Amino acid sequence: MPIRGLKRLFAALSAHVDRPGPREAIANTVALVIVSNQPFYPLYLYWAVSPVISPSFLTFFSTPLFALVPSVMRRNSRLGRCLLLCAGIGNTLLCRFAFGNASGVEVFLFPCLMLSALLFRRDERIYAIGFMALSFGAYLFPVDAISAPLHLYQPQEYVALQRLNFLSAASLTALIGWLFAQQRPGISRDGETETAQRA
Repeated sequence: MPIRGLKRLFAALSAHVDRPGPREAIANTVALVIVSNQPFYPLYLYWAVSPVISPSFLTFFSTPLFALVPSVMRRNSRLGRCLLLCAGIGNTLLCRFAFGNASGVEVFLFPCLMLSALLFRRDERIYAIGFMALSFGAYLFPVDAISAPLHLYQPQEYVALQRLNFLSAASLTALIGWLFAQQRPGISRDGETETAQRA
């Protein structure tokens, strides 16, 4: 019974993520991977950095936005992709306020930049440029001049926090690259799928 229930769950998730367009399918997958990992971030922080994990609870504000991406994608592909990037950039900026610049949390802007460049078709390049500019703006935003971090960690704890954030952001960036590499034959230069071109 538990195995049958798990099969039904995975089938439902697969149907929830699946989209005819490869970009949409990748965006859905990335969104749900983030949703599934966000609850564990405070635990990673506790194990690797410090028992003080309260600043990480702010990350949960973005969880509903990531979870909504596949549903929005079914109604409007472009809006769903924009929602994913807004959630990612917004969450990174929120974490910068929570942890401060010394945390290295801005490294999560790298997967945002990668998605900005790859999620939009040639005729949507204005969105790609806009979200790339927004990512750079989030990095340059002077959060430390506006407010202090919610908690000041020890120097060695900041080193551990930077390591944790780097490994997390690098893993997400590698996943995005892998997903696009697997779908590359189905994404033409002008941005339409091979299926759409043949139709």
